[in-house]
Amino acid sequence: MHCPRLALGLGFCLLLGITLCSLWVYVENWLLVSYIPYYLPCPEIFNMKLQYEEEPSQPVAQSQYPQPKLLEQKPTELLTLTPWLAPIVSEGTFNAELLHHIYQPLNLTIGLTAFAVGKYTRFVQHFLESAEQFFMRGYRVRYYIFTHDPQAIPRVPLGPNRHLSVVPVPGPSQWEEASTRRMEVISMHIAERAHREVDYLFCLNVDTAFRNPWGPETLGDLVAAIHPGYFTVPRHQFPYERRPISTAFVADGEGDFYYGGAVFGGRVARVYEFTRGCHMGILADKANGITAAWQEESHLNRRFLSHKPSKVLSPEYLWDDRQPQPPSLKLIRFSTLNKDTAWLQS
Repeated sequence: MHCPRLALGLGFCLLLGITLCSLWVYVENWLLVSYIPYYLPCPEIFNMKLQYEEEPSQPVAQSQYPQPKLLEQKPTELLTLTPWLAPIVSEGTFNAELLHHIYQPLNLTIGLTAFAVGKYTRFVQHFLESAEQFFMRGYRVRYYIFTHDPQAIPRVPLGPNRHLSVVPVPGPSQWEEASTRRMEVISMHIAERAHREVDYLFCLNVDTAFRNPWGPETLGDLVAAIHPGYFTVPRHQFPYERRPISTAFVADGEGDFYYGGAVFGGRVARVYEFTRGCHMGILADKANGITAAWQEESHLNRRFLSHKPSKVLSPEYLWDDRQPQPPSLKLIRFSTLNKDTAWLQS
């Protein structure tokens, strides 16, 4: 009588043990699969194989907070850190030699885009010559010049591991069209080609020139440059798009810095997401029959407000030659040229 019960009990315990072991193995395997991607140093790398099918990024929730001021401490000392803990790069905030030793072994390739459409082709030679002198010296560089007239682009002598690609684009019927299509063209170029060729990409205006070394201190996930005309004024004076009907709308009481459209960049995947997001906003405005106050620059500032840059460049990296250098800027590294804007845009 006791033997059948004992055998039954042992069989039940054995079955229960097998079941628990199987469950443990299943859960353990499931946990490994679920958590491994979060520990990888760069999970976005898997998107590269998908031609950059954009992952929805989480924008920063809007809230009222004091405006960060670049000259918050003293009139001659720049702020070095944003409220969201992004470094603000300026002379004296980094050790160039140390950064070179850190970044040089990584064998990075840095891309640089510029648009030379219409009369702006006349700026290409000086732009490239100054870049060869100061931009990312000692690194692999790829220049992408977008133009409607490839024959007008001069062949500037380039250093070792530095290459120029002239990319044909349709000629615009007017200046505003060239401005609003820039984000579209950059995002398409990244998806089709640049994501295979560069690690970081900077998007600059061609009517500019490098004045002093621009190096790896500027590299970051998503990089913005503070506009030289608005770094000393309160944010209610920023020329944001103020009409709620526009996707570039920024309400009163919002805003960090006013960023210049002449300089932005970052890791190539992030630049793709950024330019694509701006382009979607421009298309939405076009469907509603509206053009933002400062075209793509308005959309750029709206995007940077909800998708904070991970690194901010001081006006040293985007100065205006029409303005005298203030005491707060120890060095001018990059600036827009003094020119007849009305004639260029006619």
